[in-house]
Amino acid sequence: MKTLAGGITAPLGFLAAGIATGIKKRGIRDLALLVSERAGPIAGLFTRNRLPAAPVVLDRLHLRHRTGRAIIINSGNANACTGPRGLADAEEMARLVARRLDARPRTVFVGSTGVIGQPLPMSCIRRSLPVLLQRLRRSGGREAARAIMTTDQRIKEVAVQDRIAGRLVTVGGMAKGAGMIHPDMATMLAYLSTDAAIAQSALQQSLRHAVNRSFNCISVDGDTSTNDTVLCLANGMAGNPTLRAGSPGFAAFRRLLDHACHSLAMQVCRDGEGVTKVVQILVVGARSPADARRVAQVVATSCLVKTALFGEDANWGRIMAAIGRAGVGVNPRKIRLSFDGVAIVKGGAGLGPAAERRLTKIVRRQEFTITVDLGQGRAQSRLWTTDLSYNYVRINASYRS
Repeated sequence: MKTLAGGITAPLGFLAAGIATGIKKRGIRDLALLVSERAGPIAGLFTRNRLPAAPVVLDRLHLRHRTGRAIIINSGNANACTGPRGLADAEEMARLVARRLDARPRTVFVGSTGVIGQPLPMSCIRRSLPVLLQRLRRSGGREAARAIMTTDQRIKEVAVQDRIAGRLVTVGGMAKGAGMIHPDMATMLAYLSTDAAIAQSALQQSLRHAVNRSFNCISVDGDTSTNDTVLCLANGMAGNPTLRAGSPGFAAFRRLLDHACHSLAMQVCRDGEGVTKVVQILVVGARSPADARRVAQVVATSCLVKTALFGEDANWGRIMAAIGRAGVGVNPRKIRLSFDGVAIVKGGAGLGPAAERRLTKIVRRQEFTITVDLGQGRAQSRLWTTDLSYNYVRINASYRS
């Protein structure tokens, strides 16, 4: 596997652009477009929020047809909680792009991110769409990735390549997300492209597998959004034999997609609002995967744990308290707790001041692993969490101003 430059447009046959339209203030890029030279299979996963934004509603309908050609995304406005008008605006965005590409509207997918509850300023999009289409080019991936950002501080993109069935196959991607990040799904938008020839069912299976190991394993603040979307568009231009579940090369493709999604997910974590630390929570020795996942989630989302991480305080008692309230049957005498392999709890009890002094050095690192061993079985789960800082409160207290 090789890492490439180019992000979302690294695979063959993909063009992108990003421009400022006036949705945001001060001429900041706020409208992105990704286009494949040919239509192909598309896979998607969406928020589980019961109040989905209009683009999510529309994309779910379009996904039933299993074919995609383009994705248009705006930032600065979520087009969420906007009623019938919001859905009509999302439909118009797809229709306007489809008309320009001589494509069916159902092959155009829509994404929005930003402030909830405000009508989308469609006049900005109508006026700017011709310019956006004129800017489409192979080198446009980075400006598209910039155009989908909201509170992000850094562009998030990835491109990886491997040889499958004798042909070079590439997966590219871009994402946005810094706040409202939590499993099922993380609050963010992520878009992936590939020139692999692959059946839609195999692509959907691969995307679900990759998302469950990446975007559904990160938590910044425990919130999820109305707009969370992950889409992966394939066009077959690599020329490999069509991949199907279980066919030669399918496992290699899954590894590519897994790697791309994991890279984007970790970029989201590292760019989290106010984040100074990224910590892996590894739970082992559980009776079941569900038990392991539950303990990991409670530890990862505990405000007391997260603020201790920010303060570089080796306050392991907060982790033990989180384990105890996870609703999972545990035996305190079997619990072990360690930070980057340095033990602090054995048999459910702390190991004293000397161990805490060793931990103090570890919690000063920007990234480390907290391992919780429940001592009850062989199941395990892992999540990546972040600290909770003063800056997170500042950013979100003034988000609309």
